[in-house]
Amino acid sequence: MLIQNLLLFLFLWISPTGGERPMAQIDPVISAIQGGSSSELARYFNPSISLNINGQQGDYSKNQAEIVLRDFFKKNPPQGFALVFKNENNTSVSTYIGEYASAQSLYKVFIKVSQADNQFRIYSLDFVKS
Repeated sequence: MLIQNLLLFLFLWISPTGGERPMAQIDPVISAIQGGSSSELARYFNPSISLNINGQQGDYSKNQAEIVLRDFFKKNPPQGFALVFKNENNTSVSTYIGEYASAQSLYKVFIKVSQADNQFRIYSLDFVKS
């Protein structure tokens, strides 16, 4: 009986879910933030994105948000980024919280993403100084 339960668990654990797991889709976003690459990060933006850089908040087009982030990364080059929380319970909306370290400051990063038609898009991104 124990072996049957173990085999069932293994089967369910490695079975395909019909789509890519959300964490795998967030991996390139994490890499882009770790590398301070606004252009790579912007590839995952909605056409319109809510952006908050330490209180400077607004709704931006994808291109405008990339320019704002390029300036942020230039002034605050990354020394590290790691996810500290993820909420992937809803298949269409996920939330991630990370910590971004630069030489000057530590920031909490709030990433909100939507997924529709196999499109993984960031619709809200906040960098808040800790």
